[in-house]
Amino acid sequence: MLTLSNASPPAPGGEVGEASTEFTDVADLSMWTKLSETEKDVDRIAKYDVNKTVKGSLYLEPKTSAWFDGFRGPFVYQELAGDIVMHARVKVEGKKGGQPKRKFSLGGLMARQPGSYAKPNWVSVTTGTGEKSGQVEVKYTQDGSSKPQELAVKAGWVDLALARVGRVFVALYKEDGGKWKVGRRWPSNLPDVLQWGVTAYSDWDSYNLLKKDAAKANAKQVKGTPDLKLTVDFVRFLRPELPEYADPLNTASVSDEVLIKAMTPAGA
Repeated sequence: MLTLSNASPPAPGGEVGEASTEFTDVADLSMWTKLSETEKDVDRIAKYDVNKTVKGSLYLEPKTSAWFDGFRGPFVYQELAGDIVMHARVKVEGKKGGQPKRKFSLGGLMARQPGSYAKPNWVSVTTGTGEKSGQVEVKYTQDGSSKPQELAVKAGWVDLALARVGRVFVALYKEDGGKWKVGRRWPSNLPDVLQWGVTAYSDWDSYNLLKKDAAKANAKQVKGTPDLKLTVDFVRFLRPELPEYADPLNTASVSDEVLIKAMTPAGA
């Protein structure tokens, strides 16, 4: 069993630390790559900028899109290797403020296996409107089959963390002024090098008859009424460490309290 006193927060700096972005300058945009460009897909982003629409932030508005099973949406990323904690502070709103009014309008963090269009493999932690408004969604997609879970969260700014340590993925979240909570732990066999980044998508209902045909839906831009704007204050990358005897899939070995200390930045 790993005790709280023996657990250490993830370390900033180093190779992954250089990928951290505070979004204070338009030049920060060059650190991030659009998936639609690298893997030749429809660009489902309506608006995307840094330190322009919202000062000191990345801003993204998706077109009608989805990350579910084989469906694809917007994703901007950096390719990184090894054990990683990705920590971001995000706010998801409808275009006219308040919570998004269209179902499955979510924004946040994702780690994806490169080149996995045919058999999609990725994990995500996002916030916004799922089946209901005011949700954090944690989702693991393996070989094109998504298994999401929704957790209630207050509107406004939310801290999100997506982490891999060994062959385990962890999603964590924290309401503004609240305390960190563990959203989900998953076993994973994803490769060492992944695309770590930011996603946002909206308006699942506009897929209509295409909800059962991802191939046709992905081949074009579906027309609809997307209702989401995502603001990202920062994205920071850190290195987590756990002793070899600790099993983060086993709550008897690593409790939620200990996992939170090991997977979230000190003082965050």
